[in-house]
Amino acid sequence: MNTKKYRCLIVDDEPPAIRLLENYISKVSFLEKVGSTTSALEALQIIESQEIDLVFLDIQMPELSGIQVSKIVKGKTKIIFTTAYPQFAIESYDLHAIDYLLKPSEFERFYEAVLKIRKNETPKEVTTNDTFLFVKTDGKNNYEKVYQNEICYIEGLKNYVAVHLLDKVVITYNTLKHIEESLGNSHFVKVHKSYIVAIKHIIKTDSITVYIKEKALPIGDTYKKNFFEKIESYKL
Repeated sequence: MNTKKYRCLIVDDEPPAIRLLENYISKVSFLEKVGSTTSALEALQIIESQEIDLVFLDIQMPELSGIQVSKIVKGKTKIIFTTAYPQFAIESYDLHAIDYLLKPSEFERFYEAVLKIRKNETPKEVTTNDTFLFVKTDGKNNYEKVYQNEICYIEGLKNYVAVHLLDKVVITYNTLKHIEESLGNSHFVKVHKSYIVAIKHIIKTDSITVYIKEKALPIGDTYKKNFFEKIESYKL
């Protein structure tokens, strides 16, 4: 059983946002707040001088943006971005952040995000004969290998697609239709115009929602018949 306490730093230029996160952190047994600051420059000093496991990092701040801070610390700590602007989501995924929270976030959404730090440290079983794809990321010839057995669900984001894996999210400039065709096996099913799910990672479902890990995804009317036919084929 993982009993580790994750040392957290809050970086936000709005004191009310800091207080909200402090309250949320105090409710989670595996989190420990070790500091907070309204200064991005001070945050860099803290990260350099202390052992910080997780930073709640505001994106829009004076001096340096959260995006810039993330690029400077480069993997020295895990990051959950906080922002009032959803258009930053794609860039935050590109920087391999654990998650991003839209302000003001509810506790349920906060808890869903912080659970991911534990998953990132859970060893994954990867077999040599597992099916994989090379997903194009940023840059002309940049690709990332993605094992199909690690895909939880795939999300369409206008001109981009977010491939949600067990421990991270990979963003690619592509269409959901193209990704669906590339998967080419029966272990994935489209449940909504914006979502494809991996059947093996479904926890439960009802008539309108499918649950993948802690994420609740809608089932679109157009896709219900095919989805439940797939589910029936796995029924005991």
